[in-house]
Amino acid sequence: MTTQDPKASDLKDISVEEKLRTLYEMQRVDAEVDQIRTLRGELPLEVQDLEDEIAGLETRGTNLNNEVKELVETIAKKKQEIKEAGLLIKKYEAQQMNVRNNREFDSISKEIEFQNLEIELCEKRIKEFTADMNSKKALIENLDAVFADKKGDLESKKGELDEIVSETQKEESKLVDQSDSFKDKIEERLLTAYSRIRANARNGLAVVTVERDACGGCFNKIPPQRQMDIRSRKKIIVCEYCGRILVDRYICDYDHSMEEEDKAIAAAKPKRRTRKKE
Repeated sequence: MTTQDPKASDLKDISVEEKLRTLYEMQRVDAEVDQIRTLRGELPLEVQDLEDEIAGLETRGTNLNNEVKELVETIAKKKQEIKEAGLLIKKYEAQQMNVRNNREFDSISKEIEFQNLEIELCEKRIKEFTADMNSKKALIENLDAVFADKKGDLESKKGELDEIVSETQKEESKLVDQSDSFKDKIEERLLTAYSRIRANARNGLAVVTVERDACGGCFNKIPPQRQMDIRSRKKIIVCEYCGRILVDRYICDYDHSMEEEDKAIAAAKPKRRTRKKE
């Protein structure tokens, strides 16, 4: 047994005209929210970019410090190997004084030669590791300087953003709550379409009025019959060019005073005279 959504059931009795009016009013509120957020400009993105960059610098700095630490440990090991090789050389030199034949002497001489080569190799490695370590330390110093600059920039940008947000947060929150209240009056399918159109529209407008016989979004001309359908408010009509929801300019004029005024102006305009054929 399927249960019916209570919200969908409540919205069934709402007329198309009321839905269009709610959509248009919600669009006006959302447009105000967009305008407030536009005032912040690129600051939120700049702050996010700086935070990401600083996080990357921290990770790189940590890696470099770990590499320097490993090099220090490796150099210390090589120095210890040199010390041990030196002790072995002294030991072998003492043994040479007590050899019984040339064969033992040559064998010990080879061991001494091998240990001297080990010392030379360790000293070479120490020079290489020291150069690498100094290079990494220089990178860390430069990284620390860049990190300090970026940190200062971030604090400045955050302060600027926080100031703008604090000035507009109260108004924005009020408008967002108002927009949410409109959403409760719109069925899910229509609300999804509205959100999709808004996301695809460059200016964020999903609902536009017909102005001078044209779509208020893309400014393409609308046929007279379609204009009559829009004014009747009996069904939801979208622009065949840009896909925005179309409403007549009097959708929120509850007393129709503007509409009557426009009609009076149109009636007062002198009609073009046609010349009779002789």
